[in-house]
Amino acid sequence: MDLAADHAVEAILRDELAREARALGSVVPVLRHLLGSEARGLVSDAILARVRGMIFDLASQVCAASEGRDPATRLSGADLAAPERLAEALMADEALLAFCHALAAEGLIAERLHQQSAIDPVLSPLLQELIASEDPAIAGLAMSTLAAQSRFMQSQRRMELPIGELPAELFHTAVAQVQGGVADGSGLVRLQTAYDEGTSRLGLLARLVAAMRRGAVAALGLDHAGIALFASALAAQVRSSRGEAVLACHEAQGTRLALMLRVAGLSPSAIERQLLLVDPAGLHPRAIAALSPERAAALLAAGGPV
Repeated sequence: MDLAADHAVEAILRDELAREARALGSVVPVLRHLLGSEARGLVSDAILARVRGMIFDLASQVCAASEGRDPATRLSGADLAAPERLAEALMADEALLAFCHALAAEGLIAERLHQQSAIDPVLSPLLQELIASEDPAIAGLAMSTLAAQSRFMQSQRRMELPIGELPAELFHTAVAQVQGGVADGSGLVRLQTAYDEGTSRLGLLARLVAAMRRGAVAALGLDHAGIALFASALAAQVRSSRGEAVLACHEAQGTRLALMLRVAGLSPSAIERQLLLVDPAGLHPRAIAALSPERAAALLAAGGPV
């Protein structure tokens, strides 16, 4: 891919980006089909199982709240019919499916990076440094983020998703699915009152990256920051959704990740190091070296949303 002509380099990158975009664009329709399929018991894919588990867990929590119970207790036994009906309704929400897919992918990527490169999925070197910061606000945010990241990895292994971890729009949409059919809505009111997006894991990560200011560039190293901080920092630098940043770290998405890192201002050698961590056996787009961050941004925008 080391071509002298700029137009040839960009044509190759556009083709690769289009292929990756098609693959990512097919994720939610395929998820919706498989989750509703009568043959779903034969599907053993780890991401599919986690997405289904998270959506059913959300439904159980909403149903528990609608009955005046603590959402953390969920519903079980004879109470399974109501959450199953709600889960079916939630599976029709493309935004929720995409969000859960990104979380499932993040959990599996974190586990893979731990196994392959010994990158701790909870306490990265950068997070350790931030916890030891002389700024008490940053140190406190980092400690809260550490606790939230630990809970996230545990929840992923259990295929659960605490409802307070949803972004505000998805949280209110999930609650609205049952709000009209509940005689006594006090439990749902309490659930909504207790909700605070800023204290969710993603909220804490975003606040921590913002508090780092220019130092957030230190989070653009996967081995130093870990996938959670890396994805939040990359999304902030590139002004994309965090889900896009997470999915760019998936195997076979090297062109998208390389372009995003170039937009963020990383050098070709630094980009190469990140690509090797994500996909050691992959073919890496060396043509990135010929692109300015501005041209990388243009190519990324032309590639379409994921």
